[in-house]
Amino acid sequence: MSTAIAATNHQFKLASRPTGAATRENFSYGEEPVAQPAEGGVLVKTLMLSLDPAMRGWMNEGKSYIPPVQIGEVMRAGGVGRVVASKNPAFAVGDVVYGTLGVQEYALVSADEVKRSGLVKIDLKAGTAGQWLNVLGMPGMTGYFGLLDVGLAKAGDTVVVSGAAGAVGQTVGQLAKIKGCRAIGIAGGTAKCEWVVKELGFDACIDYKAGPGAVREGLKEHAPKGVDVYFDNVGGEILDTVMAKLARKARIVICGAISQYNNANSMPAAGPKNYLSLLVNRARMEGMVVFDYADRYHIAIAEMAGYLKDGRMKSREDIVQGIEKFPEALGKLFSGENFGKLVLEVAKD
Repeated sequence: MSTAIAATNHQFKLASRPTGAATRENFSYGEEPVAQPAEGGVLVKTLMLSLDPAMRGWMNEGKSYIPPVQIGEVMRAGGVGRVVASKNPAFAVGDVVYGTLGVQEYALVSADEVKRSGLVKIDLKAGTAGQWLNVLGMPGMTGYFGLLDVGLAKAGDTVVVSGAAGAVGQTVGQLAKIKGCRAIGIAGGTAKCEWVVKELGFDACIDYKAGPGAVREGLKEHAPKGVDVYFDNVGGEILDTVMAKLARKARIVICGAISQYNNANSMPAAGPKNYLSLLVNRARMEGMVVFDYADRYHIAIAEMAGYLKDGRMKSREDIVQGIEKFPEALGKLFSGENFGKLVLEVAKD
């Protein structure tokens, strides 16, 4: 199988470190010639890129679970693409792959970068390219291992997840239901809450935009005996509110804190004020990073591909078309505009 290769590769590079929200001014958009792979390397044509809240953290200088993107470096992003040239026996021209491709039309992956970028072949019979960036991709893996390995969710538990209509949240709630839990979402807006309940099958969804005290009152109504597992994607005030409703021996999974990511560098992330609830309820709060579970992704993918196939799980993507729209598309995550997993379509397959 042969695929046409363009002469130029358009790409976004990090031009400056953002203070607050990242804007187009923080990136340079340019082009370079498409190069052929050396021995052991692979050239991938990018089809779709995953836009994730973690990308904002990768732009900050400082120690974290992964090195920051350097100034002048192609902006880091996971994606799905098709191999258009290969000098690596593990990949053939025409293979569909997932890996860290970066915000660019073509990713040249050298021999020593293949493993580091997590480049793997994927099967589009198990799910669409969008689903491989959602339920079968990093968000799905985050939800799976966060809920089951860190949250230790079991049948009968009341599970609450913030960002319920987003990429990770939709997996957490659906998986909780499959495992016999009561699933309560927290999301912004009537449309998202209705979708979470009517389409995804959550038991309830609390609209945090419904007014002051909406989350507190919602938890009082929908989790009268307390929260056994809280999967936190937003941090801030919502985290504090849920901590006031913990059940005995509750588990809080700290996955992200999107409400805090765009704070100015001089303003540190707000920590929980109600942390003594952990003491009173003999509860625990633990952070998780999905890359720690990479050697077990295949187990979660096989299980959740089965759920997609038999209809027990759904996967919704919010697709923005055109690589040139990257900065504005990324901003949708932090304004809450996205409805489902935010994906940037770079090219039609």
